Amino acid sequence: MIRQCSLLLLLWFSLQASQLGLAAEDYEVLRTQWGLPDLQGVWNFSSNVPMQRPENFGARQYLTADEISTAQGQRFSLGATGAPTRSASGVEAFYNDTIWMEKIRGAGNVRTSLIVFPPNGRIPELAQGIENLPGGEIETVGVRPVRFVIGGIGRDGPEDRGLSERCLVGFNAGPPLSPSVYNNNLQIVQNKDHVVILTEMVHDARIVKLDKDTAVDENVGLWSGDSRGYWDDDTLVVVTQNFNGLTQSFDGFGTSKNKVLTERFTRIGPLTINYEFTIDDPSTFTDKLSAIVPMTKVESQLYEYACHEGNYGMANMLRGARRKDATEVSDRVADLFRD
Repeated sequence: MIRQCSLLLLLWFSLQASQLGLAAEDYEVLRTQWGLPDLQGVWNFSSNVPMQRPENFGARQYLTADEISTAQGQRFSLGATGAPTRSASGVEAFYNDTIWMEKIRGAGNVRTSLIVFPPNGRIPELAQGIENLPGGEIETVGVRPVRFVIGGIGRDGPEDRGLSERCLVGFNAGPPLSPSVYNNNLQIVQNKDHVVILTEMVHDARIVKLDKDTAVDENVGLWSGDSRGYWDDDTLVVVTQNFNGLTQSFDGFGTSKNKVLTERFTRIGPLTINYEFTIDDPSTFTDKLSAIVPMTKVESQLYEYACHEGNYGMANMLRGARRKDATEVSDRVADLFRD
């Protein structure tokens, strides 16, 4: 379902302000007591702008006024199929669209894609031997280790399931942050020497030491990599490497083993952070990939994503598979005694 929604989002354009459109010319950056830009708070990085640019736009970065007007008037039923989905009461319903789907409305310039480099707004050419393996609702053919976050390759053991089903990696938490259908929320906490980036989708608190000149040993691999930060004027720059290689590089491609991720957080207004990320992974892509995702301040707390802690899905899935295995064995034994 997640993958299907992502593909449909390639056709969905609505008002999403660019980093320049939201910045007030006279905005004075709010600062902490030690004089650094204050990025603290809860932020939302939802976006209706597709990650990749539809090919018909070519190198054009922004929609025209007419295209924006048309997009505003269109109403898509994301995830809808030919046959209507109905709730228990008989009312048409689509779970993620009607309940959880986050949709953004804004003003200003509207990008044709979140990816801004390469200039065509699309994922770069792949390195030799790299194929797309996104995972999804339907199990795919593959071998361990399973690096995608949704779905799996079988039910022989938990190692055959996707990373989010195993409660290891959230499907939008990154790094880098990548807008998904819901729960595009994070909280930033600062002190003089550290920044904590808390993404609640499977509870990942990324502790960023503000010391770009030190790093863990290159042989130490981490699920979210080793993040080190520094200030470039009023922009927080976070460089992350030492990924463990057990996750994909980006959007269903490659592995994270040799990925270097550079993120830039710039507060450009009282309610807006401009979030940019660049992926440099020559083992997966033949060129760098850069994207811009505006983040909006949320006047609320970050709520616990308790779906996994209370989810019996993994145990029930494996239990069902074992029951099926046992039934197949008993059927074969019974066949021996049949005429």
